Amino acid sequence: MNIPSELKYTKDHEWVSIEGDIATIGITDFAQSELGDIVYVEVETVDETLEAEEIFGSVEAVKTVSDLFLPLTGEIIEFNTALEDEPEKVNTDPYGAGWMIKLKCSDLSQVENLMSADAYKTLIGA
Repeated sequence: MNIPSELKYTKDHEWVSIEGDIATIGITDFAQSELGDIVYVEVETVDETLEAEEIFGSVEAVKTVSDLFLPLTGEIIEFNTALEDEPEKVNTDPYGAGWMIKLKCSDLSQVENLMSADAYKTLIGA
């Protein structure tokens, strides 16, 4: 199970990478393995400002559909459009080419509420 130590994590199995006030967000290796083969990623919230914990999109796998929850409050400024044609990138490279959105954070203090890699490992029993 790949859980990069430089990232932050949520109880909903999203990962967060922060650069300045921009957060890149995707789902974890654990989440994609639990979901199985991902066939569609839907994000219709670009250019919207949402609160932490609000649903920003969904991931459809062969067996199920799962909501995506925003880990931080802010404006969704970009969707990884490569996922429209190749949603399987979430399975093959969840922390790289399979990223989902970029968010302009409006409250960076919320980062303190996210989990470290070690805390996430404990959550998933890794």
